[in-house]
Amino acid sequence: MSAVHLVADSTCDFRPAEAEALGVAIVPLSVIIGDEVFADGRDIDAATLYARMRASAIAPRTSQPSPADFEAVFARLGADGGPVVCTTISADMSGTYGAASSAREALPDLDIRVIDTRTVGPGHRLVVGAAAAAVAAGADATAVEAVIAEAASTMRLVFTVQSLEYLRRGGRIGGARALMGAILDIKPILEVREGRVEALDRVRTFSRALDRLVEEVSRAAAAWGGRARVLVAHADQRTGGLEVARRAEAAAGGTVELIDVGPVIGCHGGPGAVGVAFCRAS
Repeated sequence: MSAVHLVADSTCDFRPAEAEALGVAIVPLSVIIGDEVFADGRDIDAATLYARMRASAIAPRTSQPSPADFEAVFARLGADGGPVVCTTISADMSGTYGAASSAREALPDLDIRVIDTRTVGPGHRLVVGAAAAAVAAGADATAVEAVIAEAASTMRLVFTVQSLEYLRRGGRIGGARALMGAILDIKPILEVREGRVEALDRVRTFSRALDRLVEEVSRAAAAWGGRARVLVAHADQRTGGLEVARRAEAAAGGTVELIDVGPVIGCHGGPGAVGVAFCRAS
């Protein structure tokens, strides 16, 4: 039987060269600025997006891929008879999972498995990385699904933003809406919980917000025997991201990768956001 083919939407924030090296086909969401439409991670990068957000009053928007976008990728990869495993952003944040599911239904003769990761950004990236490692080790599709489920079962994504306004505009604010009235006086600590953005805490300063991110990693790693897989992401806030990554390495007992938040996620978190995704190390 042919090897398992991996597909993910672009909210996993792998750059094209990274995805190609891992053998992951990326289906991009779109970033819309005024009348311009960009394929996430292909036609616009994070640095360009944040520069435009800071310089313009036009709020960028995002759009999910169409079922046809997924169908074309599924059909191409599945033509050799190999199974296709596709991961997506949380269905509570985007219609991307629904679009991928519709594409699967349009190709009933192919073995296509669509998985809602219930997370986004660095959380999605950790899940895809675990799946790619399993495929590289020779796992079949059922085993890959099990690896994804295991990673997702302990996955946490906590983050802080400079302003909740971007989340509010994009309709992704979820349970964090309760913090809107106090946003001028606090730095919110947010969490993706059960696929939605929820409020976790509020603190007075950005440095304290970074402390809280590290504290969450430390507590989880301690509960997991001192071992966790950790990924830090920043949106034009490299200094803060580096600090969290450095401190998280000591807490998690291993190397912590630091990445840029991609354009689609950056549209909703806004410049200055820092987040950390972590799950139990296998």
